[in-house]
Amino acid sequence: MDSDDDIARASRAKRGSPFLNTDQAAAYLKMSSRLLKRLRRDGKGPVFRRHSRYVQYHIDDLDAWSAEHSARELGR
Repeated sequence: MDSDDDIARASRAKRGSPFLNTDQAAAYLKMSSRLLKRLRRDGKGPVFRRHSRYVQYHIDDLDAWSAEHSARELGR
């Protein structure tokens, strides 16, 4: 899947719905969906919701997770 397409889909979703699927959320955070899935499995990723069988991320949760994991020093 093309990352530019994922980013465009994430931008459209942000205007219409605050929920993103795993691929869209990964593009929004500028990481691979594989890494995001691994973080979710290990309990270290952003808060997610399971709607039926679909995993959804709220944009506010992605922003909050990103902010609390921002490095203040190069060594972190």
